[in-house]
Amino acid sequence: MTSSIPVVDTRSAAGSALQAVLLDMDGTLVDTEGFWWEVEVAVFAELGHQLLEEYREVVVGGPMARSAAFLIRATGAKIALTELTVLLNTRFSRMIGQGVPLMPGARRLLAELAAHSVPTALVSASHREIIDRVLTTLGRENFTLTVAGDEIERTKPHPDPYLLAAARLGVEPGRCAVVEDTMTGVTAAEAAGCRVVAVPSVAPIPAAAGRTVVGSLEEVDLGFLRGLMTSPATGR
Repeated sequence: MTSSIPVVDTRSAAGSALQAVLLDMDGTLVDTEGFWWEVEVAVFAELGHQLLEEYREVVVGGPMARSAAFLIRATGAKIALTELTVLLNTRFSRMIGQGVPLMPGARRLLAELAAHSVPTALVSASHREIIDRVLTTLGRENFTLTVAGDEIERTKPHPDPYLLAAARLGVEPGRCAVVEDTMTGVTAAEAAGCRVVAVPSVAPIPAAAGRTVVGSLEEVDLGFLRGLMTSPATGR
């Protein structure tokens, strides 16, 4: 699919090696991981199958095609992958039509980044239709650009989405701070060479070299993100 993402000129944040902040959407900025699971459970119930709770950690944070394929294999449901993908996206889009709840600290962080003119990208495995709906809540003006999962050949856990975002912003991946909530997203960002702040949602994420784990976005501000460029990662 041809990307609709514009090429944007940018510059480094003054006084810092930090060049840009790249953020995941579901579970990171908006509290929608539970919505996705609710939709998946409902759809499979209609198909005559019950989803086990253990499946949730497998599908969280992943691209729709991968998650849907796993659920078909796990349940033996008689539905084509393409049909299921469209059905799940349609149901989810309808569910979030009236807006979505933001994660604690999300609005304050986005406002601070915008106030300091820090280049910011929304990088999600969700499809463009979903991202555009969520942007009505997050504020399209808070992002220099957005990357959707159906606009690139390989999405998370591959590094491609984050490499594309950095390239479009004209910055170095190693000087980007990425904020993610799942191991799938963390894997993608680290493979791209970015510094990662993990804010676990559904499943725990261990601290590791180049990765900092925090309890919520309320612990993250611009000073914190700038510090990632020069300080070793920590976690708790």
